[in-house]
Amino acid sequence: MTSSIIFDPLLPIWLIAALGAMVLAGIALALWRGLSGWALRALAAFVVLAALAGPVYQQEDREPLSDIVLLVEDESASQNLSDRAAQTQAAKDAIAARLDARDNTEVRRITVPDGEENTGTQLMSALSEAMAEEPRGRIAGAIMLSDGRLHDLDRAPDMPAPLHLLHTGRDTDWDRRLTIKNAPAFAILGEEVTMTLTIEDLGAAPEGIENVPIDISVDGEEPQRFNIPLGEEIKLPLTLPHGGRNVLQFTTPEVDGELTDRNNTALIQINGVRDRLSVLLVSGEPHPGGRTWRNLLKSDSSVDLVHFTILRPPEKQDGVPVRELSLIAFPTRELFLEKIEDFDLIIFDRYKRRGILPSIYLDNVRNYVENGGAMLIAAGPDFASADSIYRTPIEAIVPARPTARVLEQEYRPKVTELGQRHPVTAGLEPEEGSEWGRWLRQIELEGETGQVVMSGADERPLLILDRVGEGRVALLASDHAWLWHRGYEGGGPQLELLRRLAHWMMKEPELEEEALWAEATGQTMRIIRRSLDQDVGDVTIETPSGDVVELPLEEVSPGQYETIYDGPEIGLYRLTHGDQFAVIGLGPAAPVEFEETIASADALMPLIDPTGGGAKALSDGVPRIRAVRAGRPAAGRDWIGITPRGAYETRSVTQLPLMPAWLVLLLTSTLILAGWLREGRR
Repeated sequence: MTSSIIFDPLLPIWLIAALGAMVLAGIALALWRGLSGWALRALAAFVVLAALAGPVYQQEDREPLSDIVLLVEDESASQNLSDRAAQTQAAKDAIAARLDARDNTEVRRITVPDGEENTGTQLMSALSEAMAEEPRGRIAGAIMLSDGRLHDLDRAPDMPAPLHLLHTGRDTDWDRRLTIKNAPAFAILGEEVTMTLTIEDLGAAPEGIENVPIDISVDGEEPQRFNIPLGEEIKLPLTLPHGGRNVLQFTTPEVDGELTDRNNTALIQINGVRDRLSVLLVSGEPHPGGRTWRNLLKSDSSVDLVHFTILRPPEKQDGVPVRELSLIAFPTRELFLEKIEDFDLIIFDRYKRRGILPSIYLDNVRNYVENGGAMLIAAGPDFASADSIYRTPIEAIVPARPTARVLEQEYRPKVTELGQRHPVTAGLEPEEGSEWGRWLRQIELEGETGQVVMSGADERPLLILDRVGEGRVALLASDHAWLWHRGYEGGGPQLELLRRLAHWMMKEPELEEEALWAEATGQTMRIIRRSLDQDVGDVTIETPSGDVVELPLEEVSPGQYETIYDGPEIGLYRLTHGDQFAVIGLGPAAPVEFEETIASADALMPLIDPTGGGAKALSDGVPRIRAVRAGRPAAGRDWIGITPRGAYETRSVTQLPLMPAWLVLLLTSTLILAGWLREGRR
């Protein structure tokens, strides 16, 4: 039971004070005039003022509440290094037992795992959430069992009691760390990017080491070893070898005695993209489809287009002096001998032999394709004529020969069964209930050697794709694709078809018909296999530790097979399927938990010092626990302190007015009457 006197004024305090001032003024006047009975009247006035102040005798029935101590246990990945887990286990059991043995004390145990999505140790977030669930007036202290490496210092709560750190680790710990800075997510093929690489030793590292080895591997190939200075930033210039994802692995070998090899490897994944695709478009004569090709290629900001149209063939002799012509001479030697390798794609649009390109130039085009270039022929009636470009040295690389028949009839282009699986034409079929517009002309072909992905009149080959040597060739057996662009009979996906066709020929990775790759989300990868085959079998996965897993692939759309795999560890995974090979890195390139592995209290001291707490190394033993008063130092040589809060819960409250109305009336009347009688006697 606790008793106290409280006041519940009947009037505002300022008004009671004003009345009190008036009473004092009256007393002073009575003294100056020498009036009798003033003391009794003054007492009556003070009784009224006291009654207006509302004094109450209050009695509370209180029940004491226990003090709460927060025990925060760090179970992040860095706490599993060396013997830190054993240190933590022994310490938390000892601390919990000592706190449980104290009277009026409760323990709240908080476990802190690794943060999601490589956010590291979230000690302060966990402490803030735990404090939000407890009354601040009962928190007597917080004890953290950790290596002191946290990644959310900005979320530290305002502590009402001492904060302590019992940190794991030993003075002899050391670690070697490899870091990569300035690694871009994308890089332009052919352009050099520079990354910064550093290998450094942390903690009580061995002395006298100047150079350390590093192994560098690209896409899982055999690594190359170099020696670099220890502790210095090395500028590493790099040019990506191919488009699409490039996986680079940097590794420095593990050394006996270091804490971990988890930060000895860095996985960098950079997407290689082309800066500008260079295209040469040669139109044999002006026609409606020529503008379509030009508009398509000019609308793509990643394409540099060089376009020539033969407006004045050599056989045209009308006597006009050359100096009066405003036409640009066709730089055949410069384009087809000197700079042909600068082009990613050459398009012949209704081109035929006119003596402009000698056979040696066209033979150079054939060599260009066989060595990795790309050529597209958009065939018109000229392709079936005696002057056809087919009847030149490029015959060896054209996937079909013309029969000299030009089919002047209406037909609707269709995607073949093979074309439904090929990325150039997959998914282009018209929606159910609709049809593509018709084309009106097609060149008859025979002896095709490539992949027929579209057919035309009477199921004849319309679009043929082929690989020749290191290069690619496409043959479109019609010059009426522009009808789709004009919306004839509803048109069709002309721009998308020609865009895919051009990008397939320029070897864009997303349009490869035989490909294997994976997409990662956390530790889960989605493995994707694109193939023209009907049955693809299983994919083989090699984990970073060398284990081999085989998984079946399921067809999710024509020509595309997928499966899901949860990687058991962080690192580089190798995928194999037939002659296709791919690599992918799971997990962060450099786990934040292993950026700083040496245990230290430095980061937490700005939070600990203001509370009076302390930081102790568990290697020196588990400290004793004492009770200290608020505001006093809460840590000593071999002890830490908690502050009892004296919190309680009020069960009931009893209030008794000290100046009831009847008592005030009785006292006031008696004093006033006595004062009057006193004054009357005089």
